[in-house]
Amino acid sequence: MAYKPRTEREEIPILRSLKARMELSEEDIWNYFNLKKGFEGEVMFDLLTEKLQSECFILNDLLLELNNSKFQIDTLVVQDTIYLFDVKNHEGDYYYEKGDFISKSRKLMNNPLDQLKRCETLLRQLLQKYGFKLPVEAWVVFINPEFTLYQAPKHEQIIYPTQLNTLLKKLNMWTGKLNGNHKKLADLLVSMHLVESPYPRIPPYEYEELRKGIICSSCQSILPSVTGRKIVCGDCGCNEGVDAAVLRSVRELKLLFPDRKITTKGVKEWCGGIISKDVIRRNLNQNYKANGFGRWFYYE
Repeated sequence: MAYKPRTEREEIPILRSLKARMELSEEDIWNYFNLKKGFEGEVMFDLLTEKLQSECFILNDLLLELNNSKFQIDTLVVQDTIYLFDVKNHEGDYYYEKGDFISKSRKLMNNPLDQLKRCETLLRQLLQKYGFKLPVEAWVVFINPEFTLYQAPKHEQIIYPTQLNTLLKKLNMWTGKLNGNHKKLADLLVSMHLVESPYPRIPPYEYEELRKGIICSSCQSILPSVTGRKIVCGDCGCNEGVDAAVLRSVRELKLLFPDRKITTKGVKEWCGGIISKDVIRRNLNQNYKANGFGRWFYYE
């Protein structure tokens, strides 16, 4: 298990919800799919690092700051060497031309090696500042099996999909034991992790302008009706229990409007009026704490 697990950035579920409930700009839609795809790639890499048999501390999704410069690390593996991994989930055919990564359609990818070298430099400086002398290896990991890079540079810090097994074998070759110095470093980095609000990258929205209803957990379309104790999506066929759908919708409402009071009437409206008040009240009573009286009654 990772010493610092990865969690989905709050931007992703917010944008996922807004995409179903309002018209987003092309830039916001691109931002959503880019964040979603990146997160999926990082989770794919997590599934590999979780299988490591050698002793190590795995720190996922670190946002650090040194000398007013912030830098993000997708995955850090701490052994007697510190391995820094920047995970990319690009797919398709790319060409390496004069330091640029270019797709067949001539679309430029931001050079991941530039970002990697910046993170590596700042991490080395941070380690030096706090007196840690462990060596650092930094790599860009292309995790998607559908990714190909033509005219690839021979000596750059890149791990391709076909080299992932070799990487895992290398990490598993370490036969040493973690000690107090390793733990001190892991604890320091976790304590330095910055938690930042995603809201500056979220488009403005108001409750009144959002489409109401329960969103399908699979295809994100808004569901029109309830059949018995199940809600069935007419678009993708996904079915979900009414209770689970209600609680998921309440979590969505709290995510989008954290200051809004949760009431039976409010949840019914948010769900598009297709769930009875009795069902909503039962779920709220079972899963949330009741507060207040009369017209000031709400759940938290």
